[in-house]
Amino acid sequence: MTEPVRVLIADDEALVRGGFRVLIDSEPGMVVVGEAADGATAVELARQTHPDVVLMDIRMPGVDGLRATHEIAADPDLAGVHVLILTTFDHDEYVIEALGAGAAGFLIKNTEPRQLLHGIRVVAGGEALLSPGLTRRLIAQLTARTTTPRLNPDVLAQLTARERQIVGLVAHGLSNADIATTLTISHATAKTHVSRAMTKLGARDRAQLVALAYRHRLVEPPDPAG
Repeated sequence: MTEPVRVLIADDEALVRGGFRVLIDSEPGMVVVGEAADGATAVELARQTHPDVVLMDIRMPGVDGLRATHEIAADPDLAGVHVLILTTFDHDEYVIEALGAGAAGFLIKNTEPRQLLHGIRVVAGGEALLSPGLTRRLIAQLTARTTTPRLNPDVLAQLTARERQIVGLVAHGLSNADIATTLTISHATAKTHVSRAMTKLGARDRAQLVALAYRHRLVEPPDPAG
């Protein structure tokens, strides 16, 4: 029997937490393992319960969601915990900060319930998730930061041609299954290439791999008018 996806909810509004709990607990294959009203409590509960996914609000008293995300991502004992940022603030800078802090995904709170549940499963499975409409603006923000230091050329040289190709596909939002179909390779092979590229480039997860790929021009951004 497949283990349920374990979810920790971090939001300073009790009604919001309650609504998420009802939605998640009523979904087969998911269970809420805890609630936190601030970032510090979220980190503490993450260490106690080891959830698969933390639904993390950004604006919380004391330790905010971005700081809490950074603490979770930096803790080697929480390597299997994935943070999905939820916020009412559809601001590009939050996306960049969240990814930089180690978040695996980003959704706006008014997302449809089914899309939220899908997002939880995607993030729990190790995939990156960005709210529709945010990806292109995120890319524009990252590539506009021309003062960002480039990766060491020796590090980039470690990537094979196939890995560079696959990093490009990941950066354009393709899942492992999509990559496998596009390149006519097995799902396992696609997953292996992605994992190797992440290891070589020092990316903690797919979301950071996407940010790194555009920031360091491993791939060219799509045409904003496209």
